[in-house]
Amino acid sequence: MAKKKDIEKVESAPLQPLENIENLIQVIRGKQVILDRDLARLYGVETKRLNQQVQRNLERFPADFMFQLSKEEAESLRSQFATLNAEDEILMSQNATSSGDFPRSRFATLNGEQENLKSQFATSSEEAILKSQIAISSWGGTRKLPYAFTENGIAMLSSVLRSPIAIATNIQIMRAFTAMRRFIAANAQVFQRLEVIEHTQLSLAAHQEEADKKFEEIFRRLDDGSVTQKQGIFYDGQIFDAYVFITERVREAKKRIVLIDNYIDESVFTILDKRTQGTKAKVYTKNLTPQLSLDLEKHNAQYAPIEVVPFDRSHDRFLCIDDTVYHIGASLKDLGKKWFAFAKMELTTDELLIKI
Repeated sequence: MAKKKDIEKVESAPLQPLENIENLIQVIRGKQVILDRDLARLYGVETKRLNQQVQRNLERFPADFMFQLSKEEAESLRSQFATLNAEDEILMSQNATSSGDFPRSRFATLNGEQENLKSQFATSSEEAILKSQIAISSWGGTRKLPYAFTENGIAMLSSVLRSPIAIATNIQIMRAFTAMRRFIAANAQVFQRLEVIEHTQLSLAAHQEEADKKFEEIFRRLDDGSVTQKQGIFYDGQIFDAYVFITERVREAKKRIVLIDNYIDESVFTILDKRTQGTKAKVYTKNLTPQLSLDLEKHNAQYAPIEVVPFDRSHDRFLCIDDTVYHIGASLKDLGKKWFAFAKMELTTDELLIKI
């Protein structure tokens, strides 16, 4: 007699609203499915009984109708819901703090009647998600991994679970799947645009990350002084600044230094002596006077030799550091005495020297 009453109670139970069922539909392996625990709750039966009925009629449930979740898939779902539960705990904690630690009865009074709140929550769509979370949190240990049923598999359940509530619930579930398909179809373009926007944002983020790295490298090199200016101007009085700029370029040379300058003196030899050991130095100049020749002879007797070659076909001055060519607006001996400009040329040292 007790069994008959229980059956009547189950069969007279109200059906779940469509929105509650829609919240139970998940996408796993690219398919829209509902888990066995959620289906069992909708049908008003135990999960174990639902799966037993399926196992007895296994030939009706091929792989595209039903499949068992892998351990990794179950863990992934559990971690997702654990994150949601953690966020819920934080929100509850914040609400409790904002209430000023009042007694629970007073807090309920301030927010309305407690029974009314429970009733509202029971009819909300969040209830379905919450119950699903509770069910999922019990997975693990020696429990069997849950089964996922596709739309076709759920339709087949109506032939296995023949109670009136199971049949009526199946109708509601089919309507939920249909409503979701219509929603997806109606908003296909929106989803496509969102996908394009997401892809664009990811691309922009990647480009931004790359740009940030480049900027960081530029700033780092600026900080350690490893970035060379391509062009600039030194004004009168900037004797030391101009001197430092030229000597830094000289120190950068690893193989050779070539200077084309019509007006040099012994101070130019001093600048070129700041080059690293093994770096050759050669000067093309117009005014190779007897005094300059004597200065060069005495210099080369004590320091690494500098070669000086007569050359009078250049009006401007050029400083070549390995394969980089700078156009210099003033003779090296007159640096900083008057305004002068410098610029890195778009040609190599060999391309310049071949014209000599």
